[in-house]
Amino acid sequence: MGSCTMEAKRSKLIEFLKTELALPNSAIDLAVRHSQIDTEPLPMILWQYGLVTLNQLDQIFDWLEKA
Repeated sequence: MGSCTMEAKRSKLIEFLKTELALPNSAIDLAVRHSQIDTEPLPMILWQYGLVTLNQLDQIFDWLEKA
């Protein structure tokens, strides 16, 4: 997958996190920074830091499968 496609998908994921899960920008920004440093997937960073519940993590993965 090309870098433009990856960036577009990440932007859509961030929009989903804001609109559907109502995550604050500060939580998303923290997760984005850590995912760049640790090269971990953004949803896992959100969960590891307690920024989303396990149910929300499932919702994110469901959304990613359909996106």
